[in-house]
Amino acid sequence: MRIILKSLILMGLFFNFSQGCSGQNKPNQIDRKTAAAGRFYPANAQELSSTLANLFARAKPKELNHVLGIVCPHAGYIYSGLVAASGYNQVDPNALYDNVFVIASSHQISFDGASVYNKGDYITPLGKVKVNIDLADKLIGEHTVFNFNSEADRTEHSLEVQIPFLQYHLKNDFNLVPIIIGTQSAQTCKKIADALKPWFNERNLFVFSTDFSHYPSYDDAYSADKATCDAIVAGSPEELMKLLEKYEEKRVPNLSTNLCGWTSILTMLYLTSGNDRLKISPVQYMNSGDSGYGDKKQVVGYWSLAVTNPTSGEAAKPGASTSPGAINPTGFDFTREEKIILLDIARNTILTYLRERRIPEDDGTLYSDNLKMKAGAFVTLKKEGELRGCIGRFSADMPLYKLIRQMAVASSTEDNRFEPVKERELGQIDIEISVLSPLKKIQSPNEIILGKHGIYIKKGFYSGTFLPQVATETGWTKDEFLGHCARDKAGIGWDGWKQADLYTYEACVFSEEALNVRKD
Repeated sequence: MRIILKSLILMGLFFNFSQGCSGQNKPNQIDRKTAAAGRFYPANAQELSSTLANLFARAKPKELNHVLGIVCPHAGYIYSGLVAASGYNQVDPNALYDNVFVIASSHQISFDGASVYNKGDYITPLGKVKVNIDLADKLIGEHTVFNFNSEADRTEHSLEVQIPFLQYHLKNDFNLVPIIIGTQSAQTCKKIADALKPWFNERNLFVFSTDFSHYPSYDDAYSADKATCDAIVAGSPEELMKLLEKYEEKRVPNLSTNLCGWTSILTMLYLTSGNDRLKISPVQYMNSGDSGYGDKKQVVGYWSLAVTNPTSGEAAKPGASTSPGAINPTGFDFTREEKIILLDIARNTILTYLRERRIPEDDGTLYSDNLKMKAGAFVTLKKEGELRGCIGRFSADMPLYKLIRQMAVASSTEDNRFEPVKERELGQIDIEISVLSPLKKIQSPNEIILGKHGIYIKKGFYSGTFLPQVATETGWTKDEFLGHCARDKAGIGWDGWKQADLYTYEACVFSEEALNVRKD
């Protein structure tokens, strides 16, 4: 409760419990004109472009791929612009996005839920950004947690200051979905996240706007901001709330809040939690004491972070760690020796790559026909029983032994959920291989046999998969198996599988542990 009250005082909020407009009987388009230009960033287009060019030139370069969302500060550009530019630099400037969702917390008023601007487009000195009014209307019409509140956007800067960065950085046109959160309820933030989950995927970009600590000393800000960042990176909404409560009790001198946009970040964590494909990574930290425009006695902290999903194209990750046992579906008949050879190929490939940064090659002359057949496969790494990396693909376009080499390197060095494997860890890591049968399109979920079949759900550009072992390990019913895959993997909502194409496949699963293979 103290967090909520202090945030209200900090933001200078006054209470307005009006639900706002529902979106019906919309008048002629009313574009939202700039309110922060000349205060938070230059009002002149040429000067603004020059400022942004300078910020991006000095910002951290792109280091992350498959970015779904970024966290960026919203202070004046002279204070936080460099940190924000570093965050935007992680986004592919040539990406074609259906929508860009910008989510900010209100500094002006408090109201129930979140306001979605559905009256017109957004205007900045760099020009007009088209608002996806149809999608805004859809959110308002289908979810009571969304409304339109005319006061929410009128003078709010936390959302507006993000728009010029998008205009400058993205090379292709995009549709904007501007959302300002007015609630101070964690439960309402969860409802907002649940409503937005169908769009939280590679086709859309999410920008979450927040500054960090307000007004402590430079050193206290550094400590508080690191703790807050660590809590966000951990990915747990509950842990973030515990951290904020902890700092309330510590009473750090002059610290008004750890996170002025805590409702936006809490919404982000509700969007990402429970999806083990996603990783939240810090990008850059500064505070106003580093800018040259403020002293270090009382500062404001700024972090940029990125949410990434390394699953791309035909590559995929299962929804849970796989078991060490061996599963042999119809159509596969690997001998023990063949399984050990594939596991040795995976281990030796990882070792060679970590030492020499190359993938060993051979012509496969000495391998059996089973090892040279074309099939999809996953390589899974586990350390002390916990998932340490897993990447695979369905495409059967190369000999199995070659695919195992590629997936072994990918699972050990390219799974963005984890730090790359170190050579010294290899003795503690168990390698598991799942060789996949071809996908089979089914007409009814009644054809799925839990524990035998993996599922692949595809709807348009969206897709997701669970290996057969997932149903066994989780104890899910068939509806839960399909619902979790549709919502958490494909991003099409819990019932999205009902309008999607469904495929099954089987897997031959074997591991070093199950075969009692030495790891040295």
